Amino acid sequence: MSGHSKWATIKHKKAATDAKRGNLFTKLIREITVAAKNGGGDIVTNVRLRTAVDRAKQSSMPQNNIDRAIKKGIGDLEGVIYEEFNIEGYGVGGVAIIAEILTDNKNRSTAEIRNIFSKKNGNVAGAGSVGWMFQKKGYIEIDKKAYPDEDKIMGIVLDAGAQDMQTEEDAYEVVTDTKDLENIKKALEANSIKTKSAEITMIPSTTVKLEGEAAKQVLGLVEALEEHDDVQNVYANFDIPDELLQ
Repeated sequence: MSGHSKWATIKHKKAATDAKRGNLFTKLIREITVAAKNGGGDIVTNVRLRTAVDRAKQSSMPQNNIDRAIKKGIGDLEGVIYEEFNIEGYGVGGVAIIAEILTDNKNRSTAEIRNIFSKKNGNVAGAGSVGWMFQKKGYIEIDKKAYPDEDKIMGIVLDAGAQDMQTEEDAYEVVTDTKDLENIKKALEANSIKTKSAEITMIPSTTVKLEGEAAKQVLGLVEALEEHDDVQNVYANFDIPDELLQ
């Protein structure tokens, strides 16, 4: 968990910079559009859409952009047709990597992602090669400094159905079944507890410890993948020292 959560924290700190570049907004609009297309435009009944809209609001996306993306998804406005698929592979040291792709041109995206793996000393593997090492889970992060009563937090999330909670240096990390994520968020909100992040993610069952040059190379690969417009999320099972992640 620690490797996953530390990288998630770094990504959230980078969100402001990504938003300025427009990169984050582009990805969020695609996610909202596809979520609306697949599950309808009602955020009450469509959990994927609600999660995407929450992320967009946290990133200060204008409401007009959110509304247009939903309308494109449900067909009220003309929009691009996106295809979803994963590309799996390995980085230096045998680190397992999954890149979630959302694109209007699968052949182009596949070629470009393969090129990134190759340039960054990784290699693409067949479908299912590393997917079995990850589990889809709900993940919630809470600021420990803002809410120092660990027992209270644990009681709330476990009563609401959380599977596990770990306490790190500056955060509580809550892992849930995907179907329970919203219930736990609501339970926290009912107790006036704000979350730093709440999302559906892929958590590795085992991690690979890396240091030095190998760690830098893997981080370079993951960052390059995340910067690609067609990559929505990247999951990896590395465990890297804090000083390198910073």
